[in-house]
Amino acid sequence: MHKIWAQRKAEAAVQKLEQKRPAGSTPAERLLQKELSELVELKDTKIIPTESILKFNMLYRPSEGYYKGGEFEFKFVIGTNFPHEPPKVLCTNHIYHPNIDTAGNICLNILREDWKPVLNIQAVIFGIRMLFQEPNPEDPLNKDAAKQMVNNPQEFARIVKSSMSGYRIGDVEYDNVLVGLEHDKAW
Repeated sequence: MHKIWAQRKAEAAVQKLEQKRPAGSTPAERLLQKELSELVELKDTKIIPTESILKFNMLYRPSEGYYKGGEFEFKFVIGTNFPHEPPKVLCTNHIYHPNIDTAGNICLNILREDWKPVLNIQAVIFGIRMLFQEPNPEDPLNKDAAKQMVNNPQEFARIVKSSMSGYRIGDVEYDNVLVGLEHDKAW
């Protein structure tokens, strides 16, 4: 009987602590808060907060390469096991890219098998930026784009520009991700 009473008292104490715990105080939330406050300012990358610290969006405007002139949005969802599991990241735009499929899935090793708890959100952001600066046709999600990039780079570049303008390529309609001068001023 004494054991049951002690267990109930311990459970009540834990419940009371959880009620007093301020928002943003789970280990994942505290770590993410610290990481986001320490992010290096990049003129081509912008973090957009949402209602939860465990979810945010990122806008990226490549300043060089095939995707220069576009603005790409990524949705980050951080699990409560972060940093022991990688964040879930999707590209919200339909784009023609060897490493991003039309559902927005991203082929980036550190988001899968190469994730380690020592990695952070900044590493993911740099990885995404690198995919736009140097797409990797050796590890594609969009095999057609990868094949085109390897076999005919000029045609690949033309298709990328057309797709960024919102054209339909084959049976896929792509989002217009081109950024105009008036949009640059708001950045």
